[in-house]
Parts: sequence; structure tokens; C-alpha cells
Amino acid sequence: TSAYSSPAKSLGDPGITPLSPSHIVKDSDADDAVEQLFLVVVAIDFGTTSSGYAYSFTKEPECIHVMRRWEGGDPGVSNQKTPTTILLTPERKFHSFGYAARDFYHDLDPTESKHWLYFEKFKMKLHTTGNLTMETDLTAANGKKVKALEIFAYALQFFKEQALKELSDQGGSDFENTEVRWVITVPAIWKQPAKQFMRQAAYKAGMASPENPEQLIIALEPEAASIYCRKLRLHQMIDLSSRAPVNGYSPSDTIGTGFTQAKEHVRRNRQSRTFLVENVIGEIWSELEEGDRYIVVDSGGGTVDMTVHQIRLPEGHLKELYKATGGPYGSLGVDYEFEKLLCKIFGEDFIEQFKIKRPAAWVDLMIAFESRKRAAAPDRTNPLNITLPFSFIDYYKKFRGHSVEHALRKSNVDFVKWSSQGMLRMSPDAMNALFKPTIDQIVQHLSDVFDKPEVTNVKFLFLVGGFAESPLLQQAVQSAFGSRCRVIIPQDVGLTILKGAVLFGLDPAVIKVRRSPLTYGVGVLNRFVEGKHPPEKLLIKDGTRWCTDVFDKFISADQSVALGETVTRSYTPAKPSQLVIVINIYSSEQDNVSFITESGVKKCGTLRLDLTGTDASVPNRREIKTLMQFGDTEIKAMAIDVATSKSVKVGIDFLNY
Repeated sequence: TSAYSSPAKSLGDPGITPLSPSHIVKDSDADDAVEQLFLVVVAIDFGTTSSGYAYSFTKEPECIHVMRRWEGGDPGVSNQKTPTTILLTPERKFHSFGYAARDFYHDLDPTESKHWLYFEKFKMKLHTTGNLTMETDLTAANGKKVKALEIFAYALQFFKEQALKELSDQGGSDFENTEVRWVITVPAIWKQPAKQFMRQAAYKAGMASPENPEQLIIALEPEAASIYCRKLRLHQMIDLSSRAPVNGYSPSDTIGTGFTQAKEHVRRNRQSRTFLVENVIGEIWSELEEGDRYIVVDSGGGTVDMTVHQIRLPEGHLKELYKATGGPYGSLGVDYEFEKLLCKIFGEDFIEQFKIKRPAAWVDLMIAFESRKRAAAPDRTNPLNITLPFSFIDYYKKFRGHSVEHALRKSNVDFVKWSSQGMLRMSPDAMNALFKPTIDQIVQHLSDVFDKPEVTNVKFLFLVGGFAESPLLQQAVQSAFGSRCRVIIPQDVGLTILKGAVLFGLDPAVIKVRRSPLTYGVGVLNRFVEGKHPPEKLLIKDGTRWCTDVFDKFISADQSVALGETVTRSYTPAKPSQLVIVINIYSSEQDNVSFITESGVKKCGTLRLDLTGTDASVPNRREIKTLMQFGDTEIKAMAIDVATSKSVKVGIDFLNY
């Protein structure tokens, strides 16, 4: 039996049946929606490992301001983002976010810290939870559970307050939330429930409301990156494919020198938080012609997302050619490998205990690792030293009865030695080995995408996101794909998505065509046809033979959908006297779905049209029009009784069914 009982058999509700051959109506008046006027667009890049915001005033869209410097900050890690960490008091109230949360938690006495709730890297939970709901929990460092929705709402509220405060300080008067259009970025490979979850969290944080959903745009990370890359000028990026020797250097040298120059350039510009985006199509872009394809690889802390786009001239609109793919291959994978290495040397039982008993010291150790991780490079010859916190050395001795040094000697990990200054000394090979599994997965995944028929003749590969700063990843992508396309890296690559998201908020119409990630349809009755319909679906009502549970498709997974496009179908009540019409909307990841009872079909909306009290002079075949409109990350459905113009609307909901 299926999760859904036949609509026809339950409730004695005969349901609806298609009235006409299905057709798609392009709404000509869909574009006449009243544009709200916002004074400023604020984009929030809510990352797995680090987060930040940037903004631009609608009056001067060519200036993008990146948020002001944060208190705290780590040696060896200079960026305009703050760690995605959050601290709640023992009473579960919001205490702090980012460096402030980390440092405060770190300074607590261990007896006290076990009562505080500290969360880090929690965004991955939305990607990995199969059945995400409003009730999904997150686990703090001390093992206690809190609703994920609360944590996300606290984090977004923190950014909202920081941004409004900065805007007010800058403008000299209080900035109202109503004057801001918010943009939040999410990975394109997230499933619909996770995207909807982010919107709900933003409503809870007070950024927008279900009554005013246009105030918030959920942008897809690689799309945002793509929009920014279009504006790049040559001096704003590093072209890893400049094959010809430059000034007598061979290409392998130029990669290195290119980066040093880039670093210098970034260093000089670090003082300024305002980026000028020239209102031009960048030079790289001017090489692209109508129909050219490029791939954007967004490699962050948690996930790697890739999207293939095609240019549509004259305006240079983007069309998504191949649906977003990717997976959990972010730089966190390198951290997991380091943790596995520690378990190999010191024992899994010790590492597990150490994390629970000395959570702040564990955070310290991972910070030390982070800055060394950033120093890893393909041509590095000297070892990387990672300082072990004193409490690690101390606790290990208590736990095992022998020293850390002894453990290292005893373990047969040759690449890692103990240095007399109390550090783990890793050879470059050992460090590179930690990167290898993650980088191999990214390269493998990219190869699979390149082999797809839709992905022939890719001209450029834009490598963006925080992990794209890693020379090891750059080299791997360049050597694997440099012969097929030009590999381009924007200079301030960690801020690419943030800036692209601001541009998207200023002009959301730039993305014109997306691929639908799901197949959508409604459950209907069709006239039963012997030999075509399975006998168990036969239902006889008032002498008519119906086939029940039919999935009437609105749009298929992977079909191109223009943003704002409306798909319309007409239905009629199976029983003319019926006065309450219930239309159930279903979705599936599969392309060809015949019945709503098939596995993987999920209910995601119900339209209930009550026609009681309407005039009796209605035609005997009453027409019920059903429309689905595909928006940014929201889908709306509507049913209209044509004779009386009575209508009902619903937003598609992936979290509550």
C-alpha cells in the first residue's frame, strides 16, 4: 500500500478529471508585478565554515560594500568573513556569533563551558538530513539538542541587526528593515525542503514575512558567482591557463607568480571594503558569444556545487543548461582527514573523549590546523607545524599513561613527527595526502559533468568559493581540465558569491531559465481504459469507470522553466454536483511518474476550493483552472472556478506534509 490512500476511495470525494488537452500558457502580464522600492540590498553568504554580508544602495549599484571588520580574527586567515559559530547561554538564549562566540566559549572554565551550547559548521545538517522538518534538531558541542530552525533564525537575526546597525551608523539615521531587500545564498544542490527551511528561518528572524515574501530572495550560490564573474575585468582574475611562457617563466612558474601578485593586490586593497563593479560586461565576457557555455564550480567549506550556464544575448542573460550537481566535498573533508589522522596516532577513543571533555581545546587545535591548511601548496618543501594545545598533551598523558611523543614514535605514521617545541611536524606530503580524497572527489565529479552531452564545448571554468583559494585544488583542476577549457579564478575568490548575490538582489531578472529540480503534478481520475490501466486502480462511481491515483504532470524534472512562467491545466469535478473540490499537488525526483502511489512521490500542497453557495446556473461541466507559477525558489499554485471566479492560492510546502 502507498503512503497516500487513493483520494477517490477516501472521503467519498470523487476528485477531478482533466478537462482539456494540457497546455502551457505563457503569462504576458506576469511581468507587471509591482516592483517594491528598496533603498538597499543586503546579501548574506551563510557559509558552512564562515559567513559574511555585503550591501549596495540601489541609487549607486556600482558600489558594493563588504561588511566592516570583525573583532577577533585568526593569524594566517585574513578575510572579511566571520566563522559560522554560534553560542547560546545555558538558558538557551542567544549569546554571540562568530569570533566573539568562539573566543568567549574558549575562555570559559571547563566546568562552566559544558553547560553552554556551542554550534559550529551546522549548515551541513540541512544538506545531509533526508527528512528535514521544522522540528529537526541540531546537536551542540556538549551533546545537547536545539531546534535547527531556532539556531538558523538566531544567526540570521544576528546578521540582520549587524547590517542594519552598520547602515544606520553610515547614514546617520535609523535604517528600517522595510527599506532593505535581503538576499540569502544557498547551495544549488540543496533539496527544496532545505531552501524552504532557510526562508522560514529568515521569516522567524524578521527579515521578511509570508505576507511580503518578495523582500527576501533565496539565491543559488553558483548563480550568484556566475553573475559576478560576468563583470570581471582581466586585472581582477587569475587565468591559470596562460600557457605561453611569460617573461621567460614557464607556465608552472606563472601560476606561482600570478598568485603572489594577486596576494599583493588583495593586500593593498584590503583597507577598502568598497568594490566598484564597473557597469560593463568584463573582457572575459566579451569573448563569449551567443550560446557559449561555461561552468561555475563553487567550492566552499561544506559542499561543492557546479552549474553549467549558457549565454543568451543581447542582454547576456544566463540560462542553466545542466541541473546543479555536486556533493559534500567541501574543505571540511580535509578537516575530517586530519581528525582521522589524529585518531590513527592517538586512538579514536582518546579523540572522542578529548572532544567531549575539552571542547574548547579541540576548537583551538582545529584553528591551528586551519591556518596551516591554508599554507599547503603543491610545491612546498618545508614541513608544516601544528601546535598542540597544552591540555591535549596533558589530557593524553592522564588518559594513556604515556606521552604524546611516545604515541607518535609508536604509531607507524612516518610523515608526522614530534618537534621539541611541542608541535606536530607534518611533511608537505602528509598535508597533501589530507587534501587528496576531497580533491579527487571534486575532480571525479567534474569529469562526470564534462562527459554529459549537454556539457560539450565549455569555454571557461570559473573556480570560486573559499576552497578555491587552495593552490592544491587549483592545480588539480587546472591539470585535469586545462586542456578542455580556460580555468579562471576571480581574485577575491572568497567574496565572489557575496558580491554576486548583491548584484542578483539589484537585478533578479538576470537569471532567466532554470531547470526544475522536481517533477510536479496533481492527482486526478481518468476514464478507465482496459489493457492500459492496472485493474487495481479501477473505481466505479455512479456507473462510470474511473482509473484513480493518476499523476497529471505539470512540469518534469530537469525541464527548462523560465522564471515566473505559469503552467495551467483545466479540470472538471468527476461528479457534477460536487461542491468542495480538493486538488492535491505532488512532487517527485523521477521524470516519468504515472501514479501518485509510486515510491518517491511526495505530497507538497493542497488546494481546497469550496463552491457551496454559488449560483445554480453553472454549466454542467464546470471548469476549474489550476495554475502553477515557478518563482525563484518558491512555487505558488492556484485554483480558479471559471464560472464564478472564486479562487484559492497555496504555496508549495516541502516541510509540513
